[in-house]
Amino acid sequence: MQQLNFPPFEFKIHTLNKRQEIFDPVRHKYVSLTPEEWVRQHLISFLTLIKGYPLSMIGVEKKLILNKLPKRFDLVIYNRNGSPLLLVECKAPGVEITEKTFDQAARYNMLLKAEYFLITNGLDHYTCRIDYNNKQYIFIEEIPHFDDLKAL
Repeated sequence: MQQLNFPPFEFKIHTLNKRQEIFDPVRHKYVSLTPEEWVRQHLISFLTLIKGYPLSMIGVEKKLILNKLPKRFDLVIYNRNGSPLLLVECKAPGVEITEKTFDQAARYNMLLKAEYFLITNGLDHYTCRIDYNNKQYIFIEEIPHFDDLKAL
């Protein structure tokens, strides 16, 4: 797999039926090792091991209904009260992050009302705080530590 813009981490990877799988510590199971999953697992390790995010406050591939269509977002970080705090959209390293990607995250977040969202393809990371009063998002220079996030 491609080298990403994260520190090196150790992962549990095995091959099953000629398919590589990686262990997901949030879901407690092996999942198919796709380029997007490679990014997601790096981000989970980065958030938990470097930025202090409790593993127990992370949800993976949660479903929501948007305009009567089922959608999935990659990660959600909950605050200590169990409300969504940070919505995360992961893309494969070969996928360029565009305005369309931001619009996708913003649409998903209309239902969740998280205060922050993060978009990454493993190479570029964009973190934003959502200003609901002015209907805009404000870029944050780096991925914040869990304790630095302010809940709504």
